[in-house]
Amino acid sequence: MTDNSAGSGEGRARARFAAFVPPERLLLGPGPSPVPESILAALGRATIGHLDPEFLRVMDEVRAMLRAVFETESEHVYCMSGTGSAGMETVMVNLVEPGTRVLVGVCGVFGGRMAEVARRAGADVTEVRGEWGRALTQDAFRMAAQGRRFDLLCVVHAETSTGVLQPLEPLRELADELGALLVADAVTSLGGVPVKMDARRLDAVYSGTQKCLSCPPGLSPLALSERAAERLRHRTRPVQSWYLDLSLIAQYWGRERAYHHTAPINMIYALHEALRLVLEEGDARFERHRRASAALAAGLEAMGLELLVPKGERLPPLTAVRVPEGVDDGAVRAALLEKHGIEIGGGLGPLKGRAWRIGLMGAGATKENVTRVLSALSELLER
Repeated sequence: MTDNSAGSGEGRARARFAAFVPPERLLLGPGPSPVPESILAALGRATIGHLDPEFLRVMDEVRAMLRAVFETESEHVYCMSGTGSAGMETVMVNLVEPGTRVLVGVCGVFGGRMAEVARRAGADVTEVRGEWGRALTQDAFRMAAQGRRFDLLCVVHAETSTGVLQPLEPLRELADELGALLVADAVTSLGGVPVKMDARRLDAVYSGTQKCLSCPPGLSPLALSERAAERLRHRTRPVQSWYLDLSLIAQYWGRERAYHHTAPINMIYALHEALRLVLEEGDARFERHRRASAALAAGLEAMGLELLVPKGERLPPLTAVRVPEGVDDGAVRAALLEKHGIEIGGGLGPLKGRAWRIGLMGAGATKENVTRVLSALSELLER
């Protein structure tokens, strides 16, 4: 038989596509962050079955390491197959039923997203609105609550859209007054600043792998307190999402090992290595992020640039800086990428075109990277 495929569209497609080789980039945006070679190597190891005894052992070690990184003794620690937003949605659909009263702090994109996800799950949502670039106060939450009781008090610990680090202790105190569970978005804080789940008595915390853990995107670690797990056990109706139902996920990650879905095996390998590196570095990791952030802030201010967030409220892994008057935001970011191989982020929402977001996350939080981005930015702005 004659093979005519070479002249067909299928044949031409086979000839046209080559293996993709990504360009060299220094990822200093709001995520993903630079991934160390050992994590990339872990990602490329041989795939085994998601119920293989050796893979189940790796899962157990991932859970143990996650407890240490979240700083919790809770047994309710899991890793969702999906990015940080999947963690957010998981927490909401499991803890919210129609009519659940939810108080949400909104002073950036991700607080707004929490409120929207809670609404879609059927919650009665009250938003606590604040200025973008500032942390929310306990008084602001109390005023919005107006003396009512709530089931959940939700806040973004590290607001990626603004670079604000939200104090959590005052909100735990208020949550107790309101009878609420305290939910925290730690997508951009886990592994970069202390989360201290047990010490701060957080009831639900979720994160993502692609920020301060310096792992590729694709997984969302989360943890529940015993109080939150108890609420899940006493739901009056099934969780609206079968895929995100933690009562089912727990049977796969727990002792039962009941099949739920095919886990992203190689991503679990990568997270295992990422967590190992976090724990190996210990508390020095937080100090490294703090030093890098302080050096970046000092360099930006020396260039005459204005930082969005006051010093006492800044998130070390992510710095937001105002775009100078008359400077084309997009043109500068494009030149940074094309001429210097450096990626930084632009503003979101009301900050679109008005701010740059520079991430120093995980492996990216180094003195060398600070020097490189400051030098490149200075050169472009002088032009």
